[in-house]
Amino acid sequence: MTIRPFRFHAPEAVLADLRRRLESTRWPDEVPRSGWDYGANLGALRDLAASWRDGFDWRAQEERINRLPHFRAEIDGLGIHFLHYRGRGPDPLPILLLHGWPSSFLEMVGLAPRLADPASSGGAAGDAFDVVVPSLPGIGFSDRPQAPGMTKTRMGALFTRLMVEGLGHARFAVRGGDIGSGVAAWMGVDYPEQVLGIHVSDVLRPGLGPESPPLTAAEQAFLAEEARWMEAEGAYDHVQRTKPQTLAYGLHDSPVGLLAWIVEKLRSWSDCGGYVTRRFSEDEILTLVTLYWVTETINSANRLYFERDRAPRFLAPGQRVEVPCAVTIFPADIDRPPVEWGRRAYNVQSWTEMPRGGHFAAHEEPELLARDLREFFRPLRAAT
Repeated sequence: MTIRPFRFHAPEAVLADLRRRLESTRWPDEVPRSGWDYGANLGALRDLAASWRDGFDWRAQEERINRLPHFRAEIDGLGIHFLHYRGRGPDPLPILLLHGWPSSFLEMVGLAPRLADPASSGGAAGDAFDVVVPSLPGIGFSDRPQAPGMTKTRMGALFTRLMVEGLGHARFAVRGGDIGSGVAAWMGVDYPEQVLGIHVSDVLRPGLGPESPPLTAAEQAFLAEEARWMEAEGAYDHVQRTKPQTLAYGLHDSPVGLLAWIVEKLRSWSDCGGYVTRRFSEDEILTLVTLYWVTETINSANRLYFERDRAPRFLAPGQRVEVPCAVTIFPADIDRPPVEWGRRAYNVQSWTEMPRGGHFAAHEEPELLARDLREFFRPLRAAT
């Protein structure tokens, strides 16, 4: 496996074209005083687009990004980008940090240093991790898959090869949120000799059969709330899992369309109280959206939902993820199951209800998450 250092430089012609498109945006109308009820708010989008066009400095953000420890590995003909933070401690534990959608490796830049060098943020050097942060295939600096089949199972196989063959880690930990949670879970099922434990914020649906214990009142309430949420908020999921290519023509061609598609999720899914800039600065929002724009990866990112449903995988009745598991539930996340639901599907050894935070936990609450990761994996380190 070939691993090389990596730097990125967006062509100036791409940035000039972006500015031109922002200047020529054809804005839709909006029902007056409707806020965000119909979707992304017109006034908020106009303000962000103006900042993107006139004030945002991608070159400054690009320079900051390039100071991170970037690498690319070729695995089965696919280029996988990752950050690699070397642990600063007596015996760092290798850990894989997996993001979701519409996120990127940028979500982890506040969490990863806290794990790699815990002593720098009030922790103990003995809790250090050797941190690997890949970009999911088709997102950011990883290659766009050119064939069907990039499922969570497939991603788990690629990342296991990266950790074992590429980086020489016979045993390692995995932390994931959103899509990354599913990848982590199936890695625990498929590679229990390599994965010593997983830490997730979203859980797989357990396999329920005639012999399964009846659902508790809390589980029934959770399923009812999940159904209500999907009806009110799940349009993105439905279109991305059924017709992502049709959606791509708008998002790939219009920077404001792309901005609206992403920022609405940042606002709705984070613990921001309806004000997205409480959790994401303008620069952070525009850096994420520009990353998708200059790498042309929104279509390949959205296709991951189609691949998920093209070859669905489920736990069988009675089957669990048997490697040790920690679950963290953040109060503003989109999925907040009760502990008994998680225990049907996982070998749950830690279940933490966080006091604040949302779907983008590594960005929103890196210190809370770092502490929970240190505490959970501390007794498992001997297994390496």
